[in-house]
Amino acid sequence: MVVPNQNVTPDASRTRRTAIAELLRKIAPVADELGDRFAAAGHELALVGGPVRDALLRRPTKDVDLTTDAPPERTLEIIRGWADAHWTIGIEFGTVGLRKDGVELEITTYRSESYDPKSRKPSVSYGTDLVEDLRRRDFAVNAMAARLPGHEFVDPFGGLTDLQRKVLRTPGRPEDSFSDDPLRMMRAARFAAQLGFTVAPDVVQAMDDMADRIGIVSAERVRDELSKLICGPYPRDGLALLVDTGLAAHVLPELPKLRLEIDEHHRHKDVYEHSLIVLEQAIAQEEDGPDLVLRLAALLHDIGKPRTRRFEEGGRVSFHHHEIVGAKMTRKRLTELRYPKDVVADVSRLVELHLRFHGYGTGEWTDSAVRRYVRDAGPLLTRLHKLTRADCTTRNKRKADRLRRTYDDLEVRIERLAQEEELAAMRPEIDGNEIQEILGIKPGPLVGRAYRFLLDLRLDQGILGKEAAAEELRRWAAAEGVLPTPGAGGAGGAGEGA
Repeated sequence: MVVPNQNVTPDASRTRRTAIAELLRKIAPVADELGDRFAAAGHELALVGGPVRDALLRRPTKDVDLTTDAPPERTLEIIRGWADAHWTIGIEFGTVGLRKDGVELEITTYRSESYDPKSRKPSVSYGTDLVEDLRRRDFAVNAMAARLPGHEFVDPFGGLTDLQRKVLRTPGRPEDSFSDDPLRMMRAARFAAQLGFTVAPDVVQAMDDMADRIGIVSAERVRDELSKLICGPYPRDGLALLVDTGLAAHVLPELPKLRLEIDEHHRHKDVYEHSLIVLEQAIAQEEDGPDLVLRLAALLHDIGKPRTRRFEEGGRVSFHHHEIVGAKMTRKRLTELRYPKDVVADVSRLVELHLRFHGYGTGEWTDSAVRRYVRDAGPLLTRLHKLTRADCTTRNKRKADRLRRTYDDLEVRIERLAQEEELAAMRPEIDGNEIQEILGIKPGPLVGRAYRFLLDLRLDQGILGKEAAAEELRRWAAAEGVLPTPGAGGAGGAGEGA
């Protein structure tokens, strides 16, 4: 039986009807036609979960999730010959995917998932009742459904009220929900970051009590939830929840360790709070939606500080080479979380480079140093600009303005050099084939050494012209013993080691 929700206001009821009708119009007549097919076969079908929630919140949704009492093999029988295409990638978990008239849907059999204490994979059992299926879902806001084809709204656990109050509760006891699937604790933090909702106190307490259970969940699933959290509109809320409940100690232990103890004799910036502010300031500079690499770099840029903290005379605190240590720690953590290699490389490189600007002083860098800054940043230069600017969290307005003006000056110099020298290409004026011809050598390690010499020459002196670059190459080769000294006779042609 569907329990009516007495706390829903009349306005909310009207909003509910309108939102569900609009959602169903977008996928009709496919959804209703499919509902008719299931009904004719003696089975139930309902739109469920995220699409219903997002429709009520007037948020866009890409997914169309349906649920049924039909086992997956029976679902295949019902859609066969009707769907334009179907796939069974998730059939072991009761899910069948299909496409009809350009609409993609996923149909999952009523189910409950539970984890064995020593297993990383959920065991799935199928059910026969919609309300019981909703009871086993993660949060009440995701435990609403609309039956098809009749469009009856089903909300047995007060999800609509929770949407109004912007709160996350579990349909039953949170301990039972998190025991069924410990990843739901990460999802609570993720939804806090995505929706800006608060998490009910009993849910927070259960997360705190059961945090170590997250250890049985695969790194890939944890990574996906963490990425969605960090890319949400309110990542600070989600990250704070992870730290406060102890979950972060298991999935991202470097983050809570940033809460360094500060005493009256050795004062320094609160590194944890600073990192969250840097994250927010980096987000404020995004132009084309969430940038996972930039956000991870902003969050992790100072994780090397706890390991490098030293107390100096006079109450000073130092963190020498924390960017180098932090880059190694970042690479290790993101690799363990199974992030793609390019993400690991880019984030760790940004962490390594985030202090480089502070050697610029008030503009003392030579053009050579500016070129090296650009060369070292490579395709990450724009992100490095944003990270460096975000890293200024001082409350001293004069100091903040000075740093901003100084970085403005560096960007102007980079732009000028880019226009004058095609800085983005950053290649020697002589390529590998020309090196072999000029020095009379064959392909091998010596060509690489010569190329690196020419690249350093380009960085130090800019564009010289090919003739001047070739002459410098010959001088280098003579000094290296590859060619006779200029003017000593013979054009040379000895190979490496001659």
